[in-house]
Amino acid sequence: MLRGEKIAEADLTDWRKLAQGLHARYLVGSFSIGARFVAAVGEAGDAIGHHPRVSMGNGYVDLKLITDDAVYRDGEGTEHIIEWVTQQDVDLARRITEIAAEHQVDADPTAVSMIELGLDTARSATIAPVWAALLTGNPESQGHGSPSDEIRDATGRVPNLWFGDADEHAATRPRFHVEVYVAPEVAEQRIAAAVAAGGTVVDDSNSPSLTVLADQDGNRGIVCVDTSAAKKA
Repeated sequence: MLRGEKIAEADLTDWRKLAQGLHARYLVGSFSIGARFVAAVGEAGDAIGHHPRVSMGNGYVDLKLITDDAVYRDGEGTEHIIEWVTQQDVDLARRITEIAAEHQVDADPTAVSMIELGLDTARSATIAPVWAALLTGNPESQGHGSPSDEIRDATGRVPNLWFGDADEHAATRPRFHVEVYVAPEVAEQRIAAAVAAGGTVVDDSNSPSLTVLADQDGNRGIVCVDTSAAKKA
């Protein structure tokens, strides 16, 4: 796995690191232009045996690069196989940027975004099988690509669900929250828009990496920015 600083040093102008992967959005004039662009990206991936995850819509192509078997070593030196960015993702990201230029397709890095679900609990090992079954129908999604009980669908159909720490006997409060990952340069704008719409900043002590907001009913969302992987001005 590559640490955020190494990703920043790669200076991937079209890409932003959100959560575990690299994300890019390319703007296309038509679906057929997008299809030709994706076909060229596919050929580049075939050449190295690694491919992005692709989503296409009206006027855009979204790409995500992540390695399924990155190696993470914890503080005790134990190795874990996780989903994360590796050098092959950085190399393919650079090649895709070149392909976009060849196809006259522009990147819109400020538009990338993704969400994850968070659930605060003191019993993740106990409840994770329920959520693995409910979200994916596959018990192997528990701990997939993660050293924890986190639920991850290998095909990316549903958002990741991770478990935060909570006191089992704490007063009742909303335990679910939504994490919204955005590019660093749009975080302040996203927070300001939520506040203007009636939201409240609950905790900005870890800003700009994490800013906790709540709606009028107390439901929480967190704006997340990977500042370690952001290129310094």
